[in-house]
Amino acid sequence: MESRLKIAGQAVQPILVMFPLGLFAMAVIFDLANLLGAPAIVGSLAYWNVVAGLVGGVAAATASAIDLGFVRRADTKRIGVLRALLNMGVLILFAVILMVRVGDPDREAGVGLFLLEVLALAISGFGAWLSGELANGRMPAFARAAVDNRGY
Repeated sequence: MESRLKIAGQAVQPILVMFPLGLFAMAVIFDLANLLGAPAIVGSLAYWNVVAGLVGGVAAATASAIDLGFVRRADTKRIGVLRALLNMGVLILFAVILMVRVGDPDREAGVGLFLLEVLALAISGFGAWLSGELANGRMPAFARAAVDNRGY
């Protein structure tokens, strides 16, 4: 899938995706440290990493939607929609985590929220792996099945 949104010849969406991935990963690390006994400020740092990651994630999702709007081949569009759904699922999970944390004065996460963060980070890692595979011209079997099984 050729990107239409470029700056100086470079696609914008892959660059924008790295910011929320890094911020979400740092939030998980900060929350782990907080659960292991670090000061409460570390939980607040994790909270603000989630906030910044969501802002960056919305920017990346917007760039992805613009690129997806120009795709004409149906099989490529299906794979693009699959990637977009994975990324949106991660953003929704982190938004839920953020909303739950707003109720805590220290903005700390408990064990349940931490596990949800780890799940969301794993899904985002899978989405990044899938994007890398597709960018290198390899299509995993489940993606090939999604393209070949049109249901009509």
